[in-house]
Amino acid sequence: MEQERKNRVAIYIRVSTQMQVDKDSLPMQRKDLIAYSQLILNTDSYEIFEDAGYSGKNTDRPEYQRMMSQLRTGAFTHLLVWKIDRISRNLLDFATMYNELKDLGVTFVSKSEQFDTSTAMGEAMLKIILVFAELERNMTSERVTATMISRANNGQWNGGRIPFGYDYDPIEHIFSINKPESEIVHFMYDWYEKERSLVRLARELNDSGSRTRLGYTWTPTSIDIILRSIFYCGDYLYNVHKDASRQKVKDESEWVTITDHHPAIISREQKDRIVAILTENQRLRKERGQFDYRVKHTHIFGGILYCAKCGGMMYSSPVGKRDGWEHSLYHCNNRRKSINLCDQQTISDTKVGEFIFNLILNMLNAQSAFTLETTIEQLQERILCGEPFKGIIGIEQEDLEHLHSLLLSGRLHGSIYGKADDIKSPVKQTAGIGKLKSRRNKVVRALDRLRNLFLYDDNAMSEKDYILQREDLEKELDEIDQQIAVYEHDPGEAADDEIFIQKSSEFIIAKNLQGRNYIYYKRLAQSVEPQVLQSFVRQILTKVTLLDEQFLSVTFKNGIHLRFTHKKEPS
Repeated sequence: MEQERKNRVAIYIRVSTQMQVDKDSLPMQRKDLIAYSQLILNTDSYEIFEDAGYSGKNTDRPEYQRMMSQLRTGAFTHLLVWKIDRISRNLLDFATMYNELKDLGVTFVSKSEQFDTSTAMGEAMLKIILVFAELERNMTSERVTATMISRANNGQWNGGRIPFGYDYDPIEHIFSINKPESEIVHFMYDWYEKERSLVRLARELNDSGSRTRLGYTWTPTSIDIILRSIFYCGDYLYNVHKDASRQKVKDESEWVTITDHHPAIISREQKDRIVAILTENQRLRKERGQFDYRVKHTHIFGGILYCAKCGGMMYSSPVGKRDGWEHSLYHCNNRRKSINLCDQQTISDTKVGEFIFNLILNMLNAQSAFTLETTIEQLQERILCGEPFKGIIGIEQEDLEHLHSLLLSGRLHGSIYGKADDIKSPVKQTAGIGKLKSRRNKVVRALDRLRNLFLYDDNAMSEKDYILQREDLEKELDEIDQQIAVYEHDPGEAADDEIFIQKSSEFIIAKNLQGRNYIYYKRLAQSVEPQVLQSFVRQILTKVTLLDEQFLSVTFKNGIHLRFTHKKEPS
């Protein structure tokens, strides 16, 4: 009886559709599992976790995640489900969860299959059942895809973002031309055919006040999509990309094309001329080496410079070799789109490097000379010593006092800008884009769930509701994609040579800074590999804010934040 009182059961219940929620599935599962806890597991100590309307193909469910958090604290001895596929239809997800349960000492019990994982036979049966559960999910996915392709072949629109220049009637299921937007589309085609520049066309549209349907400024990429789309010739193209990815394209034999599907805005003849120009321009840029700058040129300060006027990230472009040295220019992305959006000046990495590396040098020298008698004023004077700081009056008092207290208390270990062993690698620095991609995956999964619900449950929602909900998700997906596009570098696993650079960069830079009173950045950049400089900068800096050529703030990864006060220009 003592053992019985210690048992505490987490009861997990899930259904996939709103129809199941509204009917008997949830109450039935709840009733059966409570009875099972009382009669078989001999306990009245249980807690119920319910996820209503969530698919079992992944574990992105609120109550499931809450339950797992409590299991990790030792709150339960058993996890009880009605059927094994209530937890997951994905073998990998379940295997991960089950291994964690074993480590936690939690027994998994399935009421309908009548087994628990405290026995070898129960564990083996569990894995066999999961294989078939995953097979069923994959077969369902294939049926959904086949249904959508069949709809497209019959001329039915499968939903998504309504192309710029068109309106869609969800009742009549027909497209019509949006006159104001179609005039902008005509302008794009005519202007590009004459001037042949996507960058200048984007600037022309933005300067005129034109915006995308979502209210964004035009970019060369968004215009390129419109110029290449056959939708504007009245044709509907479907089943082009793989797995909701815009990057992976299926074989052309799998595409579904319906000609004269809706009213055309652009003639096919003009479309062919435009695509030919775009293709030729792309070929010329490749021949001139204007692609893959991330591979051919290293932007030392790429990804950390921000515009103080509009808040946007500064993007980088190579200038070419001077005295055998390639360097970069940094521009505000909004300035590139339109002068009306931002008038931030361009700045070279020579200017940035001279400021940043002398700031680091001065901080190191100030740290070396620091004693218990060093005043805040003396600390500031040592940090702002030199030509790059001549326009700066001082450092914000709060930031200066924080730095002084750190030095005074001895809480800084190693170099003032952060000890190498404590610095996160560039892979971990991309947490922002990682969150965006995680959010994007959730939206894609939500689209899949919505599509399954619409196709396989006629009572779940009307076609109008389906289209409206799908449009909302597609808009959110578009917003996420635009935010991801801001990042210059995709996160990935660091290769061996990259790890070596990360480990060696601080040592190399420290050698170059040792015993110096001033750093000439150009000499430093010509004597050290650019990948080493870039790795060093990314290991210690989070953000540098610029107002034209004035440095307003510098944030280090170890938490030190310095804001600078500048002399006012005479009016």
